[in-house]
Amino acid sequence: MGIQSLEDLLQSVGNPVDLLRNSQSGPNVYPVVPPEYTNWRDEQRAWQQTCVLFNQSYHMTDMYVEGPDALKLLSHLGINSFKGFEPNKAKQFVPCNYDGYVIGDVVLTYLSRDRLNLIGRPSVHNWVQFHGETGGFDVSCERDERTAARSGPVVRRAYRFQVQGPNAMKTMQKVLGKAPPDLKFFNMTQITIAGHRVNALRHGMAGQPGFELFGPWEHGDEVKEAIIEAGKDFGLRLVGARAYSSNTLESGWIPSPMPAVYSGEKMKAYRQWLPARSYEGGASLGGSFYSKNIEDYYLTPYDLGYGSFVKFDHDFIGRDALEKRASEPLRRTKVTLALNNDDVLKAIGTQYQKGSRAKYFDFPSSVYSTLPYDKVTLDGRTVGISTWCGYSANEGKHLTLAMLDTEHAKLGHEVMFVWGEEGGGSSKPTVERHVQTEIRAIVSPVPYSEVARVAYAPPGWRTHP
Repeated sequence: MGIQSLEDLLQSVGNPVDLLRNSQSGPNVYPVVPPEYTNWRDEQRAWQQTCVLFNQSYHMTDMYVEGPDALKLLSHLGINSFKGFEPNKAKQFVPCNYDGYVIGDVVLTYLSRDRLNLIGRPSVHNWVQFHGETGGFDVSCERDERTAARSGPVVRRAYRFQVQGPNAMKTMQKVLGKAPPDLKFFNMTQITIAGHRVNALRHGMAGQPGFELFGPWEHGDEVKEAIIEAGKDFGLRLVGARAYSSNTLESGWIPSPMPAVYSGEKMKAYRQWLPARSYEGGASLGGSFYSKNIEDYYLTPYDLGYGSFVKFDHDFIGRDALEKRASEPLRRTKVTLALNNDDVLKAIGTQYQKGSRAKYFDFPSSVYSTLPYDKVTLDGRTVGISTWCGYSANEGKHLTLAMLDTEHAKLGHEVMFVWGEEGGGSSKPTVERHVQTEIRAIVSPVPYSEVARVAYAPPGWRTHP
């Protein structure tokens, strides 16, 4: 039979870290959307200064969970409370494994009675589908795969756009011909654009009030063109694939925690169900943080700043472990690291010499693997992990999103960010031969953008551990 499942693949390699470290895949891709519509610097500036349209129609997996037990299944898996959750609401859905480590996180929208949709990276979809198929729940799970995981013409169930930035509401008012609906964060309603009914979710990625808009695929082009036309008077820019993933540096969301599925006897049945060619089987691990123990890469909801999501008002997988952690002092605190300009420039300067060079910094996103894990040190001792790195034209800085040991997470303190891999680098095609470089960094707030931090979202992952 050969290697069929993730468990088969892991058994053939021996150590999950070795599998992921030498995976031949690169960072998460953002297909179909052009790399730049104008230039990524102005596209970044527009989400803070004017208005942007993010086209999210291609890079995320959608899965529709439907049936009498749909809510029961999701409540069984999610750390979130489902009290008061009803149609036309949404939430950031976070499931964990049996030991309380995060599988991933996605946006969950409640579309109609007994019909919900999960949107994001597929690690969560896989976990939900497994339990839907094997757990005795009366549900069906219908997947609409991201473009990178499908062949043939790109025809999906739904388009998905976001209109964000200081002028987002002005753009929405013009395209609607009236004031946009006044919704609370993560609430939905239906509106009409270009003669088509559109689902509007009050949401944002740019630290400003905005909407996520979605509807039938065949209406997407007309809806998009109407928004673009309405936004001309308000500085609207389309955001290309290069700038898109760098937005999180300012908003503070960590996109790619390692799915905590690669170890544990209780997880074996799931690994046997997961195909070897799954997202989990093909993901790549990169960066300067090294451990042979895969569990050293696992993250808890508290590490990611999701402590406020954890509610013990229902039974869910991982509850016992999280109840124990909730009674203990906070182990890590999520922060932004502002990299020292001189040190970054010195590392970049090595590209203009023969011989030893630092790992190349790509712009604006410097992420080169699916699961980026760089170590953060103080006096030569590892005190945290960085999981996303890139450049913000708005801030004129290279930033990283990191989780530091709480005792070392004091704002304004200096730590060292270690850039590059050991031994000249792994065999990933995105890794050229290089030497590791230490870069000074200042512990800074998360989100780094002041608007996102103090004026946008209600208390949650942006502002609370």
